[in-house]
Amino acid sequence: MKEVLLVTGSSGIAAATARLWAAENPVFVVGLNEQECRSLATGLREASVAVADVSDEPAVRNAVAACLDRFGRIDALFNVAGISARSAGDGPLHECKSAAWDLAMDVNAKGTFLMCREVLGVWRKCAQAGAILNCGSVLARHPQRDHFATVGYAASKGAIEAMSMAAAAYYAPDGIRINVIAPGLVRTPMSARAQANPKITEYMTHKQPLTKGLLSAEDVAKTACFLLRSDSGPITGQIVTVDGGWAVSE
Repeated sequence: MKEVLLVTGSSGIAAATARLWAAENPVFVVGLNEQECRSLATGLREASVAVADVSDEPAVRNAVAACLDRFGRIDALFNVAGISARSAGDGPLHECKSAAWDLAMDVNAKGTFLMCREVLGVWRKCAQAGAILNCGSVLARHPQRDHFATVGYAASKGAIEAMSMAAAAYYAPDGIRINVIAPGLVRTPMSARAQANPKITEYMTHKQPLTKGLLSAEDVAKTACFLLRSDSGPITGQIVTVDGGWAVSE
């Protein structure tokens, strides 16, 4: 039986995962940029979209309902949609703007919470098993002072980790698996600032030695698809770091 994936986000890791998943299974894309969502879905064999802000509770509810209307079920959820909040004033703790902290928490942590809650409600009602993968970050547990001192972003990803671990323990008896994927620095639209900085790109050649620089979105998508598929059934409550060696390098 085909497995339906609901993925939030329409670029970067989300897009790469949607493309990989859609080679064999249906995909439902939830994103804020309608043109980007539809462009992504057009290139996929069996896909549909909903335009929604993941931090908007009614919009999340409608998006999940739209996925069920289109495909009749949801087997896996991948929460990727998020922001860096640097442009809003995120940075070292003593400089971090309250607005940046609130924005990071609202989109990254609350958005993930709302999507998880809505899909879990569907699964519990139907006594259905399923898999959730939430997107964390290597920065939640392996900070870097010189180039990536964004405390609001790191905290929002740490919140996602804690929520996911607590939920994994609670829902395991129901056959519902919840894991976190924690990428290093990936070549996506969100990392444009880092990609444009020669000092950072040079630094990344030894910070992420396995890829000799930034990871590709496809590097992360391959692991994501594995964790989302039913054949990874014994795995839950894990934080899987895909970082090119970031965590073990200076």
